[in-house]
Amino acid sequence: MAPESGSAATLSRLEQEGEIAADYLEGLLDIADLDGDIDMDVEGERASVSIIGDSGTRDLNKLVGRDGEVLEALQELTRLAVHRETGERSRLMLDIAGFRARKRAELAQLGAKAAAEVKASGEPVKLDPMTPFERKVVHDAVAAAGLRSESEGEEPQRRVVVLPV
Repeated sequence: MAPESGSAATLSRLEQEGEIAADYLEGLLDIADLDGDIDMDVEGERASVSIIGDSGTRDLNKLVGRDGEVLEALQELTRLAVHRETGERSRLMLDIAGFRARKRAELAQLGAKAAAEVKASGEPVKLDPMTPFERKVVHDAVAAAGLRSESEGEEPQRRVVVLPV
């Protein structure tokens, strides 16, 4: 029974993070005079919060920014708001207008393509520099293809290298 109560406590903590984040983001949307619905979930070991547009996503795309730069900043601010309330570091993931979900699909495809290239050539493949989120998605896709990958370099030039078996 103890492991279940531990996982129930973790789930409860992550749900609390999601609620705190949703309250923070609702306030932000009000200040910015933007419309959006907030969806909360728990994925794996982290809270996940999405802002979904009611009528088109043009306004919400302002909160995504170029290549997700504004989204990354808002995610960090939301994590800080959760930390302020709970006293614990948050690994919460924020998505706005489906940007991160689309990016995840593109990156999974990139990782699978790089893995196929490595299987065919037997040579390592170095990918372009990526954010930690992007690298994680690619590492997962490479592992799903049965290969190994590593990150190399220093931020912001850190990249994934797909290795042969």
